[in-house]
Amino acid sequence: MKRKKEKIKSIQKTLWFFYILILTLMIIPAVCSMAITQHHTNQYNQIIKNVSRANTINQIIKQDISSEIWEIVAGKKSFAEGRQYEILLAIENGISDMLTTTDLKDNKQKLEVANRAEKTLKKYIDLLGNQIKSNTPVSVQEETLEEIRGCCSLMDDIFADFIVAEIETLSKTNDSILHSSILLLIIQILIVIFVVFLAFFSMSTISESIRNPIHSMEVLSTKIASGDLDSRIERPNVKELDNLSDNLNSMAGKIKGLIEANIREQKNLQKEEMKTLQAQITPHFLYNTFDTIIWLAESGQTEQVVEITKAFSNFFRISLSKGHDWIPIEQEFEHVKSYLTVQKIRYRDILNYSIDFDERLSGTMVLKLTLQPLVENAIYHGIKNKRGRGNLKVSAKIEGSDIVFSVEDNGKGFTDQRLEQVKAELKAEKQPDDLKVVYGLYNVNKRLNLYYDKSVNLEIKSELDKGTVVSFKIPWSK
Repeated sequence: MKRKKEKIKSIQKTLWFFYILILTLMIIPAVCSMAITQHHTNQYNQIIKNVSRANTINQIIKQDISSEIWEIVAGKKSFAEGRQYEILLAIENGISDMLTTTDLKDNKQKLEVANRAEKTLKKYIDLLGNQIKSNTPVSVQEETLEEIRGCCSLMDDIFADFIVAEIETLSKTNDSILHSSILLLIIQILIVIFVVFLAFFSMSTISESIRNPIHSMEVLSTKIASGDLDSRIERPNVKELDNLSDNLNSMAGKIKGLIEANIREQKNLQKEEMKTLQAQITPHFLYNTFDTIIWLAESGQTEQVVEITKAFSNFFRISLSKGHDWIPIEQEFEHVKSYLTVQKIRYRDILNYSIDFDERLSGTMVLKLTLQPLVENAIYHGIKNKRGRGNLKVSAKIEGSDIVFSVEDNGKGFTDQRLEQVKAELKAEKQPDDLKVVYGLYNVNKRLNLYYDKSVNLEIKSELDKGTVVSFKIPWSK
């Protein structure tokens, strides 16, 4: 009896040893995976912030500085009234912030050069102020203005190089993620092999009375390794093995939870990337609308200035929607109407439009900003490329259990070859820079896939010189 008791103790210690070892081996890859994912996520966020900040500063340099100094030299405002120093402070603060967050030595050097260029720019602006104060001839002031423009051009080139370098860093981060994934996969395979080896070893060293429970655990570990995380085993009713079997079941559930959490994280990352892409679509509309408002104001068309400003304000109010991704369908059509109101004033000689949706759909929540990119695409790539007046129709109607949205124009249309090419590009996984003229359609199609279902896709029908219809269906419940 004493010898048997000692044998049971030995078996118990062995089982605990195997359990702790297996649990440790399974947790380490999961912890490493989470740490690596967090590290790369932080890198992504920082690079995206730097690129966005650099792009903003670049726009300030190209637009605000030159415009502000020209108005001063032209006599439209005094040097004291100008915002030049306020703009310079914004540029200086932006460069300082990026210097603290940029890790690459080459990028820091570019920012330091930009910082010196900004100080040179400030000196020329100070010189211009002294020239204006001392009533220096306009020709001399114009020479100083050219020097200022030269500094702005230099800083524009520097920030363009900085943005390219940051994007290249982003590409290297992607490569690092791929290599890390492969390495983790190899480690997990080795761990599974080692766990299987331990299972066979324990089976050959433990007494016959616990061979069947050990075999059951071996089968479970094999299923987990093959991806079946729903498998579980019953308690073997062996004192030394009950806790181990319970913990194996718990481990399978934790691994499944970690995998699901990782999938959700990757999906959220895709959504954020699509939001970034979406934010890149509208700047030209912003600039063109401001130009139109200025033109209308200068020509004394006050009523149209009020109309376009209200539409423009409403357009961006709905675009923001307090950060919500889902809005009532009537707001989505109001958003389109505001956009078309602005475009109608700009292209009144070539654009007519109509908007129609079934009143039964009122209150239905839909994904925001799905129709406006389609309308924009129809105007810029359809109606503007044809002769004569263009007609645009935006509608939503109920078909069975679906809502069918469509944007129809009588514009230039596509050749059969180009139509097939566009459809192929919508289905492919592309980078934003590779999309060319279909980035708006691609963005909408991708967001529909992410927020609704992979089966929700854009349908495109087009004939050359007759027009194009872009539509999609989403589920509808009363």
